[in-house]
Amino acid sequence: MNVVVIGAQWGDEGKGKIVDFLAERAAAVVRYSGGANAGHTIVRDDETFKLHLIPSGVLYPDTKVILGTGMVIDPAALFEELAVLTEQGIDWEGRVLVSDRAHLVLPSYRDLDTQRDQERARPLGTTGRGIGIAYALKASRDGVRIADAEEPEIVDTLDQESRDYLTTHIDRLRPMIVDLVEFMAHAGRTDHVLFEGAQGALLDLDQGTYPFVSSGYSAAGGASLGGGIGPRRIDKVLGVFKAYSTRVGNGPFPSEFRSTDDSGLEELVREKGREYGVTTGRPRRCGYLDLVALKYIVRANSIDALAMTHLDVYDTLDQIKVCVAYESDHGMHDTFPSSAYALDRCRPVTKTLPGWKSDIGEVASYDELPQAARDYIAFIEKFVGAPVEIVSTGYKRSQTILRVDPWTQS
Repeated sequence: MNVVVIGAQWGDEGKGKIVDFLAERAAAVVRYSGGANAGHTIVRDDETFKLHLIPSGVLYPDTKVILGTGMVIDPAALFEELAVLTEQGIDWEGRVLVSDRAHLVLPSYRDLDTQRDQERARPLGTTGRGIGIAYALKASRDGVRIADAEEPEIVDTLDQESRDYLTTHIDRLRPMIVDLVEFMAHAGRTDHVLFEGAQGALLDLDQGTYPFVSSGYSAAGGASLGGGIGPRRIDKVLGVFKAYSTRVGNGPFPSEFRSTDDSGLEELVREKGREYGVTTGRPRRCGYLDLVALKYIVRANSIDALAMTHLDVYDTLDQIKVCVAYESDHGMHDTFPSSAYALDRCRPVTKTLPGWKSDIGEVASYDELPQAARDYIAFIEKFVGAPVEIVSTGYKRSQTILRVDPWTQS
């Protein structure tokens, strides 16, 4: 069975934990897009793992993880990450594979990425990892793929720094390289395979708040393009979202907390939810759960089921607000605008629901959740038109409530 896991907001939804949880029963995990600008934090027992390029399933000793065709890969960053995993006792040799059609991020891309963002009239807030440059060169057909890294016709056109860089890393990369289409021709028919996106679908190049988006595909369709399979082999799409909303960098965010209206709420959510970027360390912008945006992503990606994370962050609140529509100078809106600038002029229309005022971190089953928490989830399900099948109540693997076996079609 092939299951696609995507972020259903602006990234940082907790995909890493959900993929890690599901990967226990997966033969392989394929990351199909993005680069070292992404970040996942996984807590196993009392140990924390921070991943950027490598799929979350690497923590399971029998699971293969593949950096897919749609990724842009900085070999230095990859080997630094693998070295940290080795120090943490993870045996990854022979299990971490790289698609031969993935593109490379070369050293000069990083400075160019930062420079271009600074020169924009409205900077996007790039992480400066060279990701946008790599994707731009890919689109203009000037990029360098893994498969081309030893081809004289390509290498001889590069500057000396890039040639030296490839020479430094190619010998270590070579045993990891795989033909992903061939690999997937034999996987996912009898085994479980997870396809993991990067960032969130609201940052997808086509579906997201363009131009304040990532350069790759974060939407579910990217699993086919970057994962080595055709769309008819996708069996299920699982969308991950937080009980509230966050965003990193610039761009519209209608439901963002306003300090004048929500005294202390932003700080509470940021600190309890650990809302700081894994890659950059930047504090994330925080706001109410935006159900208009979530419904849009559910529809645009044919999401079969949802996984809610960070529900426990709201444990101490008397009441909870959710964004159910937008208001602008042109009236009320209940659909997600295509223009980022129109969205930036929108104000949230909220509905208030009662809080549960209790600690849910040790709740073992859905029926044991407080009624107010279940009512909050039911309201979300009805609004967006998709069931919440997984509820995360903390960072640990054990703090995960399954309502439905995720390895079944919804």
